[in-house]
Amino acid sequence: MAEDIKKNKGEKPQRNNRKERPVKENDGLEKRLVSVRRVSKTVKGGRTMHFSALVVIGDMKGNIGMGIGKASEVPNAIDKATVVAKKNMKKISLSENTIPHETIGKFGATSVLMIPAEEGHGVIAGGAARAVLEVAGVKNIVTKIHGSTNRINVVKATMNGLLGLKTREEIAARRGKKPEEI
Repeated sequence: MAEDIKKNKGEKPQRNNRKERPVKENDGLEKRLVSVRRVSKTVKGGRTMHFSALVVIGDMKGNIGMGIGKASEVPNAIDKATVVAKKNMKKISLSENTIPHETIGKFGATSVLMIPAEEGHGVIAGGAARAVLEVAGVKNIVTKIHGSTNRINVVKATMNGLLGLKTREEIAARRGKKPEEI
């Protein structure tokens, strides 16, 4: 009997698989939870509480997506927002580790000024704009938020600004010229 106890001591105990979270496949995407808000609706019997989650997702190579999910529990809201963000992935133009030119992204009462920075400068941005820029793969940039600092508006304004970027090669191809001529 003592030998059986010694044998079992070296083995790991088996876990109940129902309580473990399922292992998600690694698809090379970086996910950032920007905000979770508690929202309530007043009905005849009182208030019902729900949660709204804002998630930004990207591959660190110029593809980004944003999603908002709502559910009665926080993990479910985050999962819904992640699914929406994956569906809304868009490609942005980057030049090395920064953006090709200065731009202003606008959404609602929010405008985000984005200025390319030199190598080693880093990402200088506020919380919501920083999340978008980091998952997009931008390493050197300076930003300034004007107007409303609502996180949803800041994320949408930052994405609008990034989607409006064009590299020198894209502009030359559109005009039918060589990049050196521009």
